[in-house]
Amino acid sequence: MTYPVSINDQMNRELKIYSAPQRIISLVPSITELLYDLGLKEEVIGLTKFCIHPKSWCSTKTKVGGTKKLKTEQIKTLQPDLIIGNKEENTPEDIFELEKKFNVLMTDVNSFEDALEMIKLLGIACDRTLASSSLISRLQQLKVENDSSENRSAIYLIWNDPIYAVGRQTFINDMMRLAGFKNLIKTDRYPEITVEDIQNLNPELLLLSTEPFPFGNKHLSKFKTNLKNTHTIIVDGEMFSWYGSRLLQSFEYFNQLKTDLEPK
Repeated sequence: MTYPVSINDQMNRELKIYSAPQRIISLVPSITELLYDLGLKEEVIGLTKFCIHPKSWCSTKTKVGGTKKLKTEQIKTLQPDLIIGNKEENTPEDIFELEKKFNVLMTDVNSFEDALEMIKLLGIACDRTLASSSLISRLQQLKVENDSSENRSAIYLIWNDPIYAVGRQTFINDMMRLAGFKNLIKTDRYPEITVEDIQNLNPELLLLSTEPFPFGNKHLSKFKTNLKNTHTIIVDGEMFSWYGSRLLQSFEYFNQLKTDLEPK
């Protein structure tokens, strides 16, 4: 990679990077794992408390708060040469404060194709174009090999009390499609819904995600009691919502999910 390089991030903000970043802070859990897999183990110096993969490596890095409650003063003392954030995961206030002093590359991932674009962008920004291109090729091949034709109707919940579901214009919605599910929620983003709404929509499947709300067996039992005609299951939220290198595991997970849902 020849520097300096000018790039537009996924919020169409122009950044000029003068040399390969050596002090990177990631504010996005799935991107933290991606940076590790792109070979940036030493270059990453800080991450959030929600960055958990790979566990042993993350434990050696400085924690800079939560995704929506960043310790901006601590970040300033670390003197990063690149900060990587996300429109949905981080607050505009924190990003505005950080970009006064540092290069902040913003991501905005609402589809599988957006994820590939993000991986390419980070490859350019972090001098890892070969590694990012290889990962993109593998993910494109997995998508080609994936059969998403089943199209069973479903609703995917991300929060409880109040209940929030996944709507259109979201990354999870696109991953539901790739997993073979037809999302019955037609509104955008993450609408609040009720059990009665779910009953009226009458999905074949209700998917309870393990994150951000940690749905467990007690929630599963409650929804099963109220939704007699719907098959309710708990699904691994990382497989539907992490848009970095964890996508390598998503399609295998989707195939296993289809197998598990087949009539016995």
